[in-house]
Amino acid sequence: MSDVLLWAVAALWGAVAGAMLPRAAYRFTVPAGEGWRDRCPHGHALRGWLGPTPCAECPRGTARRPVPPQALSAEAEPPQAPSAAAEPPKASFAPLLAAVTALLCVAVAAATGTRPELGVWLVLVPVGVLLAVIDFRVQRLPDPLTLPLAAVALALLGLAALLPEHAGHWLTALYGALALGAGYLVLFLVNPSGMGFGDVKLAVGMGAVLGWYGWSTLLLGTFAGFLLGALYGGALVVVRRAGRKTAIAFGPFLIAGAFLGLLAGAYAA
Repeated sequence: MSDVLLWAVAALWGAVAGAMLPRAAYRFTVPAGEGWRDRCPHGHALRGWLGPTPCAECPRGTARRPVPPQALSAEAEPPQAPSAAAEPPKASFAPLLAAVTALLCVAVAAATGTRPELGVWLVLVPVGVLLAVIDFRVQRLPDPLTLPLAAVALALLGLAALLPEHAGHWLTALYGALALGAGYLVLFLVNPSGMGFGDVKLAVGMGAVLGWYGWSTLLLGTFAGFLLGALYGGALVVVRRAGRKTAIAFGPFLIAGAFLGLLAGAYAA
């Protein structure tokens, strides 16, 4: 397969997968302690997790205000006034997610080539984008996404390791998952206010991804994540959008650092 064709297939996959994320992003974007969203602001039941819009029953352009309680069924709870996180994504949200996911998929395709682990990265990229969006909006990493991520990554990498021309090591991926998860667990125990337990669970999956290409890739991706987080936090302090003790969502930077480490590892393999 030529490089151009490979990149085109990766871009198409990323665009389709990214366009299906808005509904899951909306349903998962809830504050800690609340259950996943099952109704839109108009009171329509949300069914399924994949789709370009949060609610297929709401016509586009409809004003975003909750439906009166009497319009709901007797079993449904009256809706609360929607917060910023409760607002459905704008119409441009799906194309934006599709474009970002497509670009990331093309990047990993260019770095990995036709090696079998590329299929693993193309499956994981949309999940990483979804997690980054959710954590950035509400500082929460849902267990239904972080916990299966590590298991799926290790399982798929195990299959890739059985195919010819792979460039990684499954045992190192396993050890990387354990090592990075343990490292983040220590940080969480030392400073629970500065590191969420969701980051610990996410680190297990990111450790598996980085560990596939070896310990140097794991260290590079880990360092990149902390560096990006520090730069973002420092920028917020400089523009007076946050203080030195303001908590920020670290998941997006953990994911971004892992992605950069993955690219470097794939290119060097």
